[in-house]
This record gives sequence, C-alpha cells and structure tokens, in this order.
Amino acid sequence: MIAAVISLGGIGLAAAVALGVAAKKFAVEVDPREAAILEVLSGANCGACGLPGCSAYAKAVVEEGVPANLCSPGGQATIEAIAAIMGVAAEAMVPQVAVVRCQGDNRKAKNKFHYLGLQDCNAAQRIADGPKACPGGCLGLGGCERVCPFGAIEMTADGIAVISRDKCTGCKKCVAACPRNVIAMTPRTATVHVLCNSHDKGAVVRKYCEVGCIGCQICKKTAPGAYLIEDFLARVVYEEEQDAAPGIEKCPTKCIRDFALGYPEGSSFKAAESRPEPEHAA
Repeated sequence: MIAAVISLGGIGLAAAVALGVAAKKFAVEVDPREAAILEVLSGANCGACGLPGCSAYAKAVVEEGVPANLCSPGGQATIEAIAAIMGVAAEAMVPQVAVVRCQGDNRKAKNKFHYLGLQDCNAAQRIADGPKACPGGCLGLGGCERVCPFGAIEMTADGIAVISRDKCTGCKKCVAACPRNVIAMTPRTATVHVLCNSHDKGAVVRKYCEVGCIGCQICKKTAPGAYLIEDFLARVVYEEEQDAAPGIEKCPTKCIRDFALGYPEGSSFKAAESRPEPEHAA
C-alpha cells in the first residue's frame, strides 16, 4: 500500500515538474500593452472593429498598428485610453447608429405567402427569397434583435424591427445578421432617414407596400440639396440633412422619418434628441 502511494506521488511530482518546465519553455510572451488595451475595451466582442473579438483587436493595435479608434461600443473614452497606452494621438471616431430602412410592417406591406417555418430571418429568406413581397423589406422575424448585445432592437407587434438611437453603439452585428441588407449604418448626428430599401419602380412598390418610396422625386424637388434619387429610391444626403425637413411633409407615402420627432409606429422607443420642429413648406 505504502509503495503504491509513493509510486503515484512520484508520478504526480514528475508530471508537475515536466508541465512546469514545458510551460516556461514554450510560454508566449505577450506585450503588456496588449493586456492593457484589453482591459480598457468594452468586452462586447461585437466585431465592430472589423476583427474577431476584443483580444484580436488589442493584438492588432499593438502588433499591426491598427487605429485606436475602431471600438465603437467603447466610445471616445476608450479611444483616448488606447491612444495613451500606445503613445499616439487620440483621433476621434465618427459615431454611427444603425437604422432599419423599412417601416412596412404586417399591416402596411404584403406577403407573397404565409410563412410557417423557423422564426428566423435567414431561414425564411431561403424559402423563395422570403415571404415579404418587397424584395428589400424587413422580414420581421427578429434575427437582428437576437444578435444585438445591447438590447437596442425591438420587434413591434406588427412585425417590424426598430433600433433605439440611445442604445445602439454602432457595433454592426445587426447589419451582418440581416439577410436583406435592410439595416444601414448612418451618422449619429443625422436623424432624418428614408425608411425604404426597395429599388422597384413606384407602380410596383404601390402593389406591395403602403409606405414604400415610389421614387416620385417630390422630396428632392422640395429640398434639392438634401436628397438624392438612385435607382428609384430616395436617400438623404447626410451632409445636408439639416435641410431635409420639408421633404418629410411633402412625401406622399410618408417613408421619410425624423427620429428626433419619434420612432416608427408601434415602437416603444421615445425620441431622445431634441430638434426644432420642421418648417412647413408653403
């Protein structure tokens, strides 16, 4: 019995010594700046920086000179902390928020067929390009809501995704999750957006959506510098967004929205940014 105990103890001791030697011999030295950067990152592992997680970003900053201003969830404080660690100037990041470019919910937009499959946008899109008649419309099954690590997305009762400007950190996870490219990143300073993603001609859009852009150009005629029409779809010129308000009032399908005045119908989010009331065009 004693011999067995001594034998096992000896084996254990030998194994421990071997592991210790191996750990020391094969240890990979880590630049202390990498660990310091990892400490100040948000830890969201959201991929907004374009790299697979916070560890990869910290390593890339130290070893490859990747810019210090790519962590959008961390904001300016994180940028300044990383810049201080690296001994470089803190260059400001242009804050962005995600916007769902659609408000065609189950009451306002038509479906091609009744979908009874897995309640997932990517799964639904694989069935005849999705049940929504609009080829660019939100499928309303909540794939983006489930991947958002910040609780910034809600699904309305009528099946449309809405993103909170207060909660969105610009991590882009929802953009990657959407199979129809309905979600776009936009400057945080811009609150006026065209909530449509269809490039069909107006006559076609009218057949499947009450609130889609019909490419009529009235917004552009009303506020020429603030809008562009590309492939039958209007979009806001964000550099001139301050002049976009008259186009909202004139839009015949009400597909242009100022989020500073409220969110799409059915959303529980409240407008958080103050903005002067739009001037009504004569």
